[in-house]
Amino acid sequence: MAEPAAPPAPDATPRRGSPAPKTVVLWTAVALVGALGWAMLALSRDEEVSAAWMVAAALGSYAIGYRFYSRFIAYRVLKADKTRATPAERLNDGVDFHPTDRRVLLGHHFAAISGAGPLVGPVLAAQMGYLPGTIWIIVGVIFAGAVQDMVVLFFSTRRNGKSLGRIAREEIGPIGGIAALVAVFAIMIILIAVLSLVVLNALAESPWGTFSTAMSIPIALFMGIYLRWIRPGRVAEVSLIGITLLLLAITAGSWIAESSWAGVFTLDKSTLVIWLVIYGFVASVLPVWMLLAPRDYLSTFMKIGTIGLLALGIVVTLPTLKMDAVTDFATRGDGPVFAGSLFPFVFITIACGALSGFHSLISSGTTPKMIQKETQVRMVGYGGMLMESSVAVMAMTAACILDPGLFFAMNAPPAVIGDTLQSASETITSWGYTLTPGQLAEAARQVEEGSILSRTGGAPTFALGVAHIFAGVIGGSGMIAFWYHFAIMFEVLFILTAIDSGTRVGRFMLQEMVGNTQPVVRAARQAAWMPPGLGNALGRAEPVLGKFRQVGWLPGVYFTSALVVLAWGYFLWVGVHDPLGGINQLFPIFGISNQLLAAVALTVCTVLLIKSGRLKWAWITAVPLAWDATVTLTASWQKVFSGDPRVGFFSQRAQAQEKIDSGQFSGQELADLQTIVTNTTVQGTLSAVFALLIVVVIADAVRVCVKAVRSPEGIELNEAPYEESKLIAPAGLFPTREEKAELEAAGLGPGGGVPEEREEIRP
Repeated sequence: MAEPAAPPAPDATPRRGSPAPKTVVLWTAVALVGALGWAMLALSRDEEVSAAWMVAAALGSYAIGYRFYSRFIAYRVLKADKTRATPAERLNDGVDFHPTDRRVLLGHHFAAISGAGPLVGPVLAAQMGYLPGTIWIIVGVIFAGAVQDMVVLFFSTRRNGKSLGRIAREEIGPIGGIAALVAVFAIMIILIAVLSLVVLNALAESPWGTFSTAMSIPIALFMGIYLRWIRPGRVAEVSLIGITLLLLAITAGSWIAESSWAGVFTLDKSTLVIWLVIYGFVASVLPVWMLLAPRDYLSTFMKIGTIGLLALGIVVTLPTLKMDAVTDFATRGDGPVFAGSLFPFVFITIACGALSGFHSLISSGTTPKMIQKETQVRMVGYGGMLMESSVAVMAMTAACILDPGLFFAMNAPPAVIGDTLQSASETITSWGYTLTPGQLAEAARQVEEGSILSRTGGAPTFALGVAHIFAGVIGGSGMIAFWYHFAIMFEVLFILTAIDSGTRVGRFMLQEMVGNTQPVVRAARQAAWMPPGLGNALGRAEPVLGKFRQVGWLPGVYFTSALVVLAWGYFLWVGVHDPLGGINQLFPIFGISNQLLAAVALTVCTVLLIKSGRLKWAWITAVPLAWDATVTLTASWQKVFSGDPRVGFFSQRAQAQEKIDSGQFSGQELADLQTIVTNTTVQGTLSAVFALLIVVVIADAVRVCVKAVRSPEGIELNEAPYEESKLIAPAGLFPTREEKAELEAAGLGPGGGVPEEREEIRP
């Protein structure tokens, strides 16, 4: 048990005088722009609405939320302390713990949390109309998603960068803690597998995308070495070099696709599974400064740059939202993209764009081991999540500016619309959306694809919307094919960065889990019933198990990393060979698992707020927890017990089993049905187990909270002891006037660092 931490100041909020008149005017204008955007989206009916209003509503809301709500939480509730040394400073080992420039860390964090969810989920949710999804994306991130990311990052930083599962076990207790630990690890495996599946679907048979993605790895390695040894601290310099090389790699990808080398980079999905597993292993064992941080930082420029240009393109071209504000499928629940009612499935489908449990793994994984100052949790945690939410808004916009008929043609499976232009046209027209075979053929010709029918998964739809917006600014209709393939490659880079971070976090968790078996083995070895031979074997294993707790112990690093990549590699292989389509089967369990993981994170945050004497502020995480638990447990119940085969896993299993029992199928059809039975059994069972584990976690957490309220004097926290920081670094992206003066007095640049003579420094 660590010694009690030094108590923070009664009020850690930075003191400022009355705001200047120009500041009042500025924030009033921001609020008005956001309010006007919301009014246009919500009140316009039976008339064209510009997509620019969606951008205005989002950016205005984000600005207000970050400026006021996040500042209130960081300084008034959490009382972030810039004088307290973070684990990156105290435990610096140059491998996992390493103080990282806040700008590089923001890039790494954003790249690590940004996976398939904000690109794919909102596109699929557009089936319900643009309004329900947009409201959840923006409101959800301000009051739930960004709050979760920041609070988890803060509490993990206070606990030496411990994982969410370990924090749950220490702060909630053995029952809820073990349930959380198992749930977090198992859910994380599913999440990485689905992220990888989206990458495979985009890269398969695409030499352009495969080459460009592969080249980002040596570029990142060069950047890491450049910053480490050649030109330390030259972030802007190496960023310019990296961006230039990345753009060259992207351009070269089109040359490769048309050259004799195209065959080398044209890989099928099974081959890509093997390469992704190898990449995940290597990326998880290399030092963070060598590949992980620079690669994520590099990818972030492309992510932010593309999304920023997309927002600018919307403002310039002013496309209209062609999708209805709320479609009939929202009320009927029989949508062709995914079955189920608006509640709860639109929230489950959007997932990462508003609230993502996967983020809590990064916020309690790599990021707390790299952050320089507690005061930076606001920019990295809250700000990074707002950046991801903006991606979700852009994805929703890209989907909704397309003709609705074309949207459904790309996202409905062949079983619904058929596999010919004529059948697709007739089916979609019967839904009330005009679409001719000629329009479908022209859409495929514009992007230089053989067909755009049933391009499920959301990524192609997003790419087509982006292509139309960019082509409206540069190149016209003749450039749609180029921009379409550029957007596909952009999505791959966007998603791939989450895989390496997720694998590393999984390695941390598994090392902790194996290391924590040491006391159990010791107790078993000392038991009277233990046979001497087995006891001796356990005695030899006991010290080895203890070494797994050492994050840098290489045998443990290699062993656990291999287990993690093989685990998610199995589900990835299953998804690739699933007869019903991996995305269609795995994305629902992905969304539910992700939101259940968020429930664990918000539960842990609520417990820690109450145990640390912040009872009056516990509503900050308790309210989003209540909403998230209601939504996800409802969705879990329906996926397990629904009698509709389109919704319930076990109903789908029973349907396939009936066909097998009929004896009318043989050969490949019979093999496919048997695969469906196996996969739906696994998926339905996992959905039930995950939900049960979360109920156990929440119930045990309620017990701990009640005890903490009734007997606060008996509460023990597992915070690391206070140690004064010697680092000087700004809290935000740009130093304040006071921070600039402090940096100049210490003889440091904008990135901060450790002054040679700390005693001479005056704030």
